[in-house]
Amino acid sequence: MHYKLVDEKPKTFILVFETNDELARGLRDFASEQRLASASFKAIGALSSVRLGWLNWETKQYEQSVFLDEQVELLSLIGDVALKDVEPLVHAHAVVGKRDGTAHGGHLLQAHVRPTCELVLTESPVHLGKEFDPAAGIPLIKL
Repeated sequence: MHYKLVDEKPKTFILVFETNDELARGLRDFASEQRLASASFKAIGALSSVRLGWLNWETKQYEQSVFLDEQVELLSLIGDVALKDVEPLVHAHAVVGKRDGTAHGGHLLQAHVRPTCELVLTESPVHLGKEFDPAAGIPLIKL
């Protein structure tokens, strides 16, 4: 993955992921390396495989709901970064399109890029924090 800072106010980065880059891990690593406290992002591209999940309300766990081991279009990736304790936590949802025109969506668990994923990330001047929510079973942004 390569990136470039394209604006200072607000801080805006362009990230370009390449073939075989793991998208979810790359986003987490970038957020940590840049010490992001609050940001939003969006992306498009294509993937060679993807794992998407959904929040099982009963168990309070993300469970894999979609596994596609084939070339798909990344129709939309949208998400945010907020601090949980002192570490940035990335939350991303994706919609992917298959060759036959069907689409699948969910919480991004893992994805391998092929040939590219172009992502715009904008840092927010207001730092957001996530706290564990017992009712949801996951960390949620607290204002």
